[in-house]
Amino acid sequence: MAECVIVGAGPCGLAAGLATQGAGFSTLVLDQGCLTNSVYHFPTNLVFFSSADLLEIGGIPFPCAQEKPDRRAALAYYRRVTEHFALGVRQNTKVTGLRRLDGGRGFSLETSGPSGEVGELQARHVVLATGYYDNPNRLSIPAEDGPKLSHYYTEAHPYWQRDVLVVGGGNSAVEAALDLYRHGARVTLVHREAALSPKLKPWVEPDIRNRLRDQAIKSFFQSELRTIGPDSVTLSTPGGPVDLPNSFVFALTGYHPDPSLLRGLGAAFDPESGAPVHDPQTMETTVPGLFIAGTLAAGNDQNQIFIENGRLHGNLIATALLERRLER
Repeated sequence: MAECVIVGAGPCGLAAGLATQGAGFSTLVLDQGCLTNSVYHFPTNLVFFSSADLLEIGGIPFPCAQEKPDRRAALAYYRRVTEHFALGVRQNTKVTGLRRLDGGRGFSLETSGPSGEVGELQARHVVLATGYYDNPNRLSIPAEDGPKLSHYYTEAHPYWQRDVLVVGGGNSAVEAALDLYRHGARVTLVHREAALSPKLKPWVEPDIRNRLRDQAIKSFFQSELRTIGPDSVTLSTPGGPVDLPNSFVFALTGYHPDPSLLRGLGAAFDPESGAPVHDPQTMETTVPGLFIAGTLAAGNDQNQIFIENGRLHGNLIATALLERRLER
């Protein structure tokens, strides 16, 4: 039985693993995808909002030649840190179930591998650092699961000289629209609100506003995507339905956490924020021995916790476990 199993090998999960391992606890980190799976699935040319020092974990400096690191540099950094500390990480292992062992002696984790093989792990303590990037906010429209729509954006090259619709008004949608435009796509941005997000990156906001003003990127505000056809889409706009030629849709409308493992154990949630009830000094939930780290702790408000503050949760957890050990 491991003393601590971390579910989620993103930056915050890795930070929690390094903190508990550094405190002397046998630690294993699991992820249903690859190491830092969410960062891997970010757009190819993404530049982080945070500076390199705010993405550091394990006390290892993040060398970066530019002011803001990009996705490729971050992936290399997190690989190096994980290797340096020989942190045990099991990739492509999805936790499908979590239950308490009899007598409250720990937890049993049911797992599934890449080929469907099932397994079981036991842990004295469990830290859920599952983030939210695996769970896009859906539009609930026909053909959303078809080949013409994606909730993730990678790069623009395949969409050269094609009609592309981008749904959303935050950083992800705006940066995708700009990248597509600069690589020769014919881009339309549709957003259900009256204006773009007020939290756009400062170097992105003037760029998108200029493109919209010049109509280099067409836009529809207070509008929603309703249907997706083979060669067109239909929008609901204040002026009525609008049909547009279309080759592909990027629905970049945000993501949300999956609380199912927590709910399965009877953990309490705040009814307003949707956040798991937890002690902010230890990150322990209402289920003894079950902790949370990273954006999962924010509930529905994903603008509260990022890598730069979620990476600190691991130290709180490790300190709590050390104090508990000393009390025995």
